[in-house]
Amino acid sequence: MSKVKDYYEVLGVPRAATQKEISTAFRKLARKHHPDLNAGDKQAEARFKEVSEAHEVLSDAKKRKLYDEFGPDWAAVHAAGVQPGARSGTGGFRNAAGPSAQYRTVTPDEMEDLFGEGGGMGDIFGSIFGGNRGRARQQPTDVEAPITVSLPEIYRGTSRTVELPGGRRVEVKVPAGVKEGTVLRVPGLRARVQIAPDPLFTREGKDLRVMVPVPLHIALRGGEVAAPSLKGGQVQFKVPPETQNGTKIRLRGLGLPDPKGGPPGDLYAEVRVQLPVPMDERTRKWAEEQPTGQ
Repeated sequence: MSKVKDYYEVLGVPRAATQKEISTAFRKLARKHHPDLNAGDKQAEARFKEVSEAHEVLSDAKKRKLYDEFGPDWAAVHAAGVQPGARSGTGGFRNAAGPSAQYRTVTPDEMEDLFGEGGGMGDIFGSIFGGNRGRARQQPTDVEAPITVSLPEIYRGTSRTVELPGGRRVEVKVPAGVKEGTVLRVPGLRARVQIAPDPLFTREGKDLRVMVPVPLHIALRGGEVAAPSLKGGQVQFKVPPETQNGTKIRLRGLGLPDPKGGPPGDLYAEVRVQLPVPMDERTRKWAEEQPTGQ
């Protein structure tokens, strides 16, 4: 995970913000800093990444509760299966399997009473499982943690730095075109990919869909319009005459790359016909001359 920030501060909302306020703030910021609307602006791209990560956590009720309770450690706590409200007055935690567990440090005298002088848990495991097995049981298990990436990052491929318990940091490379829910493995970590919602594009497998406003006169007689593209900038395409509202026009090869090396997906531009506002007198007169009803 990238450097931990105050997610509420990132979105510019109070800690008591409603889900609607969080979503509204995210949409406003995501559209403002979207990489396709700020081509080549690294600062905008970093800001977009921040607001996407903050929204991914605060829009999920369970993750938000864990974040409110544990702060920067919420992801590791979540991976360990600890439930919200897990902190107890005795320093224990409650996990999904049962009630709160309480812990305290065992004194050397108590250890001697339990295992005898010079004994310990290492000796007990060694005697039960043998030397090699005892050491195997003490190997740390991999931590599972979510990493949130944006669609523009999925298009190009990216990486994330994740901090493991104990302060060790590992870099996770996210390949281009990776699917939601994919688990990426590095030593000590199983990183599960989560994709932040995008204000412009909708993902459908390798394909992408984007709404494109088309003026009424172009929809009627045909012409060229532009659609945003994850490739960068905008792409021009032709709208056939008499195109109906909601028509999807296929732009080949402008979807997401195939992580297995196959052909890329396509971009579908969905037409949204726009009426002229204000309407000129000739268009108004033409509309009034048309029959009403079906």
